[in-house]
Amino acid sequence: MRQPNPSDGHWRKSSLSADGPSCVEVAFVGDAVAVRDTKDREGGTLMFGRDTWAAFVGGIKRGGFDDLA
Repeated sequence: MRQPNPSDGHWRKSSLSADGPSCVEVAFVGDAVAVRDTKDREGGTLMFGRDTWAAFVGGIKRGGFDDLA
């Protein structure tokens, strides 16, 4: 099975992040989701399975991480 290549993805960042200094970009690449730091695009990429990413985003939407802020 071919490993997902982050350079194959269309990178995007949240419109809510505007031009702030703490932004990440996300790309959907095959069955994976790639995440990178907007300020350091060459600094490395984290890869997650789509199910894991969906659980993470669901947790954010439910406020599951609000106590960490």
